[in-house]
Amino acid sequence: MEQNSSDGYRLGAHIRARLPELRETEARVAQVILDQGPDLVRLSVSDVANLAGTAPSSVVRACQRLGFRGYQELKIAAARQGPAPGTPATAPGDDPAARALADTLRASREALDDLATTLTPAGLRSAAAALDAAPRVVVAASGLSAAVAADAAYRLRALGCVVDAPADALTAQLSAAQLPPGAVCLAISHTGATRSTVDTARRARLAGAEVIALTSYARSPLSETSTHTLVAGGQDLVFGLETTASRIAHLVTVDALAQTLLALRTTTAERTLHLSADVTADHSY
Repeated sequence: MEQNSSDGYRLGAHIRARLPELRETEARVAQVILDQGPDLVRLSVSDVANLAGTAPSSVVRACQRLGFRGYQELKIAAARQGPAPGTPATAPGDDPAARALADTLRASREALDDLATTLTPAGLRSAAAALDAAPRVVVAASGLSAAVAADAAYRLRALGCVVDAPADALTAQLSAAQLPPGAVCLAISHTGATRSTVDTARRARLAGAEVIALTSYARSPLSETSTHTLVAGGQDLVFGLETTASRIAHLVTVDALAQTLLALRTTTAERTLHLSADVTADHSY
């Protein structure tokens, strides 16, 4: 794997996107690598194995599953990673609010920086082309991803797409099942394993529609169902609030997707963009 920091490559993003496809022992190795960051260069393969509670051979297998030839190549990649931009040199003391702010800002910065590794221009172009050709779009999401879905639906409508974004999971599945061939289901899920969202995507595929998955992990039930996968994620901060940083990355991905779509349909989008501006002006003082 030939990557360096000048390419915008971030080892943490590469590993986090592939965590769900690792076995239990391999996932422990990956977590040690994430925890150590650039300090990994000081550790031998046996050191990592001891920290992960496994054998050195499992460390090597984990590295290979992550796309490296072995531990040495992964360690070289870790050495190329400097401290995350804006990472404070010292912890913000015992103030929980200061620590929460520092942790949230750090995670958000890392999530945005990680997009250069997990999200590709080719992927955006392919997804935008599907939306441009779609006679109809269904946007599906649940929980904390619902806010991203609402933003995506608004932006796609503003570009002239015929969009349905049901808040109810059963209605979303019914809408997806009625999509005509060539239509698109935009399914958004941090884990890629939210059952209602995955079921909606599967019904869309059965109907002959395209599925664009926006998720934080490269391999998941949702990505296995999709025809286009956009990977944008962030480090989990609090259990139960996993999408704190990922939601920001997903919103930025929606913006990039909308801008790419706009470039494909500048003329046809002009009228609806004017309508959007008029509606906004009518609701402003």
